[in-house]
Amino acid sequence: MKSYSESYKAAGVDITAGYEGVKLMKEHIARTMIPGAIGGIGGFGGLFELDLEGIKRPVLVSGTDGVGTKLKIAFLMDKHDTVGIDCVAMCVNDIVCSGAKPLVFLDYIALGKNIPEKVAAIVGGIAEGCVRAGCALVGGETAEMPGFYSADEYDLAGFSVGVVDKDRIIDNTGIRKGDAIIALRSSGVHSNGFSLVRKVFDIERKGVGDYYEDLGSTLGEALLTPTRIYVKPLLALNDSIGVKAVSHITGGGFYENIPRSIPDGFYARIEKSALQALPIFGLIQRFGDIDEHDMYNTFNMGVGMSVVVDAISADEAIRLLNANGEDAYICGEIAEGEGGVLLC
Repeated sequence: MKSYSESYKAAGVDITAGYEGVKLMKEHIARTMIPGAIGGIGGFGGLFELDLEGIKRPVLVSGTDGVGTKLKIAFLMDKHDTVGIDCVAMCVNDIVCSGAKPLVFLDYIALGKNIPEKVAAIVGGIAEGCVRAGCALVGGETAEMPGFYSADEYDLAGFSVGVVDKDRIIDNTGIRKGDAIIALRSSGVHSNGFSLVRKVFDIERKGVGDYYEDLGSTLGEALLTPTRIYVKPLLALNDSIGVKAVSHITGGGFYENIPRSIPDGFYARIEKSALQALPIFGLIQRFGDIDEHDMYNTFNMGVGMSVVVDAISADEAIRLLNANGEDAYICGEIAEGEGGVLLC
């Protein structure tokens, strides 16, 4: 007998819609299968066999995050195939800061009404993010919660685990005065600061369809640009020349995130004139009348990650990053002193 509950459906939860959603998402999940992934979805846990060849002292690194109120833009545009990339990016970009290679990813989707096609679109984005990060989507959970979420809304979060050899952990202990700081260009606002963005543009009332010449797109299209995933280029860089420190520029912007990777006795000196801010940030600052400090304390301002390397290796690092598809450039240097970060 097939699983079905008329009483549960009358309460707002259609379990058959969940089964249909699983069918539709299987082709997306299949794209993420990498060596080590065992079985498929549908079990009570995601299985992954660790290949520890060449790793003497394996250390697991984990990260979890969500997409936040950027989802409100997806709701307004009824576009759900990119926020999954954001969800993966927010997790894997964090764990790669330690030098870890992401292995597995799991998602959690909570929604007011399970529409299989919408869920499949969300998972399609998650799968694309996993492909870009080189990890396997080994499981997840879709929770239909009528009365908690409205029928057309959902929340999205994820969790990732990676591995790094203990001797290869990027831990900032090798930082020295004069080391170069390299900026890796962001794709846009990424997935932080959207409560402020929504207020600045009064998005819920005015909409997202206005076209801006500065952006070359509508506001909604620019804001939904998915978070860039830096995993593969950063791992290649660390394998090739070594990386001393990495900062993922998320909520809190430059002032909160860069100091997290700088040890006591040093600070990051960032040249504002070198930074390549994207047009969306100028638009946000102008529309919201936001002072410069608050912009750099909230948004990535066009820098998705900052990477510290030996000054002598900086040109080679930029060449390698560019060869791996990144727009990278020197934006500052490490100096002696306290203060975490100085923008000058």
